[in-house]
Amino acid sequence: MYLDIGDIMDQWPYRPGQITARRINGADGVEKIQLRLDLGILQMNARGRPDGQRPHNCESLLDYYHQQLENQVAETGSDEDFTLDERACELLRSEAVLYYHRYLAEFVLEDYASVARDTARNLVVMDFCAQYAEDASDRYVLEQYRPYVLMMNTRAKAQILVRDQRPKAALGAIEEGIEKIKDFFQRFDHPDMADESTELVMLRALAGEIEGGIPRDPTQELRDALARAVSDERYEEAADLRDRIARTTDDSPPTQI
Repeated sequence: MYLDIGDIMDQWPYRPGQITARRINGADGVEKIQLRLDLGILQMNARGRPDGQRPHNCESLLDYYHQQLENQVAETGSDEDFTLDERACELLRSEAVLYYHRYLAEFVLEDYASVARDTARNLVVMDFCAQYAEDASDRYVLEQYRPYVLMMNTRAKAQILVRDQRPKAALGAIEEGIEKIKDFFQRFDHPDMADESTELVMLRALAGEIEGGIPRDPTQELRDALARAVSDERYEEAADLRDRIARTTDDSPPTQI
C-alpha cells in the first residue's frame, strides 16, 4: 500500500492565510469534506460525526449522553442526580473540536445550512456541560468560545436568508445574534467587553453590507426631503412633499362601482 500523500498535497497547494476546503466522494461511497492545512489535509465525513465513528452505537457522544439523561429521567422522573464527570466533559470537548473543523470548512464552501446545524450542535454541548458537569471548571471552560460560535451561527443564518432574498429578515437574525452575544458578556459581568468584541464587529459589518444592498424606500426619501425643506423654511416645497407622501401612502380601498 502506497501511504505517501505528497502527490495529493502537491496537486492541492496550501495557501498561507487562506482556508481552503473541498468536497469529494470517498472510496467508501460517503461524501467527505477536506480541509487543506499547512502540513497536510484534514478529511471529515460531511454528515454525522466528522470522523465517521459511532461511539456506543450513537451518532455522537453528545447523543449518547443525552440518551443516558433521558433514561435516568424515565426511571426516576428527575434529572437531579445526572452528572457529567471530568472524563465525559473532556470527551465532549474533543468531539466539539471535530465539528468546529467541519463547520469552518462548510463556511468556506458556502454550505450555510450545514454551518448553522453544526454550530447549533456545539452550542448544545456548551449548554449541556454548563448544566450537568460535576466540576465547576468543566461547566465554564467552553464558555470562552460561545461568542465565536454564536457569531458563526448568526452569519450562517443571515447568509441563508440573503440567498432567499430576505435581507430584512437577515438583518433581524443578525440583531438577534448581537443581542445573544451582548447577553453573554452581561451574564459574566463584563458588559464593557462587548465594545471590544471581534464577533460583534464582524456581525455589524455584515449587517452594513446587507443594508447596502437593500433598495432605499422612496417614501423615506420623500420624508427626508420634507424634513430638510421644513428645516430650511422652504414651506411651499414642504407642502408639495407632504402631498406626494400622502399620495404614496394612501391605503384607502378603491371606490366600489
